[in-house]
Amino acid sequence: MRNKPCLTLADVKKMMAACEAEAAANKWAVAISIVDDGGHLLGFERMDGVGPATVEVSLGKARTSAMTKRPSKVFEDRVKDRPAFVTFPAGILIQGAVPIMHENECVGAIGVSGVQSHEDEQVALAGVKVLG
Repeated sequence: MRNKPCLTLADVKKMMAACEAEAAANKWAVAISIVDDGGHLLGFERMDGVGPATVEVSLGKARTSAMTKRPSKVFEDRVKDRPAFVTFPAGILIQGAVPIMHENECVGAIGVSGVQSHEDEQVALAGVKVLG
């Protein structure tokens, strides 16, 4: 049997703090979801002033990224060429989530929603960087 790395609560708190700091530094109100490799919620924050729909969007983006081990933008771009990808079952196919990789294993993902998609991704990347 092999050993597989997994996120700890300390990891989640550290990443969440980095995401919040990036959003605050840019004066962005966002929802942030951190999930494990199966897309199960480990941490969530909804900043003041962000709309209620961002809750489900950030979680859907994170699940997409965790289950596919790719940034959600990959699938947003894919839908443009192959519209059938809209029915992809993994979640929400919009830029704004990135996988969390450790020792070549996907251990989860961070999904963000509330500002422009590339800005959502910028916030998610700030969280991933702190584990690097």
